[in-house]
Amino acid sequence: MSPVLSGVLQLLALIAALALAYRPLGDHMARVYSSDKHLRVEKWIYKGIGANPDAEMRWPAYLRGVLAFSAVSVLLLYLLQRLQGHLPGSLGFAAIDPDQAFNTAASFVSNTNWQSYYGEQAMGHVVQTGGLAVQNFLSASVGIAVAVALVRGFARSRTGELGNFWADLVRGTVRILLPIAVIAAIVLVACGALQNFSGIHAVGQFFGGSQQWNGGAVASQEAIKELGTNGGGYFNANSAHPFENPTPFTNLFEIFLILLIPFALTRTFGRMVGSLRQGYAILATMVTIWIGFTALMMWTEFAHHGPAFDIAGGAMEGKETRFGVGGSSIFAVATTLTSTGAVDSFHSSFTGLGGGITMLGMQLGEIAPGGTGSGLYGMLIMAIIAVFIAGLMVGRTPEYLGKKIGTREIKFAAVYILVTPALVLVFTAAAMALPTPGNSMTNSGAHGFSEILYAYTSGANNNGSAFAGLNADTQWFNSTIGLAMLLGRFLPMVFVLALAGSLAEQKPVPATAGTLRTEKPLFTGLLVGAILIITGLTYFPALALGPLAEGLAS
Repeated sequence: MSPVLSGVLQLLALIAALALAYRPLGDHMARVYSSDKHLRVEKWIYKGIGANPDAEMRWPAYLRGVLAFSAVSVLLLYLLQRLQGHLPGSLGFAAIDPDQAFNTAASFVSNTNWQSYYGEQAMGHVVQTGGLAVQNFLSASVGIAVAVALVRGFARSRTGELGNFWADLVRGTVRILLPIAVIAAIVLVACGALQNFSGIHAVGQFFGGSQQWNGGAVASQEAIKELGTNGGGYFNANSAHPFENPTPFTNLFEIFLILLIPFALTRTFGRMVGSLRQGYAILATMVTIWIGFTALMMWTEFAHHGPAFDIAGGAMEGKETRFGVGGSSIFAVATTLTSTGAVDSFHSSFTGLGGGITMLGMQLGEIAPGGTGSGLYGMLIMAIIAVFIAGLMVGRTPEYLGKKIGTREIKFAAVYILVTPALVLVFTAAAMALPTPGNSMTNSGAHGFSEILYAYTSGANNNGSAFAGLNADTQWFNSTIGLAMLLGRFLPMVFVLALAGSLAEQKPVPATAGTLRTEKPLFTGLLVGAILIITGLTYFPALALGPLAEGLAS
């Protein structure tokens, strides 16, 4: 079987699996967030944290819950790393340095999971399992909760209440993420992924010395790392490591986990607003961009230039032979169009244009399908922008899902889409202008610029993948990328929740002959065009200096 045919068949199998899971999972999540009943274990949690799950919250209270919970999470994870040397199960590892501990705490709480350390050489069992893995669940649940709050803003009228943050957080963790993650971990263990709490031991003899490995609860962390679109790997090689991702089947299964919830949330959205066709329109937009990016990535990586590429079946540098070009290309697009950050190959080794595709996927705002929750609310913000553009064309006040998009709403949406690009471009410019950060670049010229641009794109968009080649374990990068991750996660949430509150206060507007039909293919095309044009205008100059210059020169 040719490598190209293998890649196409993998893509088709993935689409079929996602299609089978779409309806049951989407409907289940809609029931979870619409139910007024609480499980017994959930009642115990509410009692333990002192929360009243039945108390409705307006958007300022909901936001305070998000920020307070996340701030405490950052502090606890920071302290856990700083105290590692005194904890049992530390495997002899010392405390994490302050700047790296801050960066890692900000990273995992913001659902970024950027890592500037070697996981198997820095983190013991307690920090990995009791700290990082726990935040993999909680940060993903926070993202879904904010998305659900925005959906309620569209679904409700004449009230500013958006639900209860604590109830949404607990339900998302207990009823959605935990059950699926348990099943996924069992599948990974059955396929050869590591799952134990063993210590450090030598493996084999290599050139007169031995290689050391430590065990760990790898499969369970791998499951939620992908399912929650987190991305932080147990080992430095991440999902390229055979202990995390042993076979071509597990590679495809992990891609399935990455895309599962973000795609299914579009059906949840349709159910909760009372129109499945609206959910299908959002889904169609996501799928169009995702398939387009995947096809373009496979084309760039399979494009042969000389006998070496012909023999290897494509650009195999930096890719695992057990996955090949096709599996690596599908994984790279899935991880950068979501906020996952897991990698099964090194994006720095992709062709110049291939590396640019991974960057552009993040710069779109990771909305196709995006992260758990963040993809849906990011796409809904873009839908509001598209409706506004359409309204300008016909001279009519824009409406979306029966709500008028007035001055206040469009300001919230506009600021939302400006925050992340501002963080990326300002921090990248500062790093290139100052003398010290440039010393971390392995490469010079366009590729070196791409390393830094990718790092801040990944951090501010809460992706977490790395371009490789950049030494990010410095005080400058640990501090600035940490700030970019926190601001890139929580500033947009402020405007999302404010927008949700504004929409929930409105009364529904009846549809008329002049109302834009947002469930039709025409709107899907308008939305895809708006996303690509807005992103292109924002990032094109930076991309032209990096991956485009490199790709055109090769």
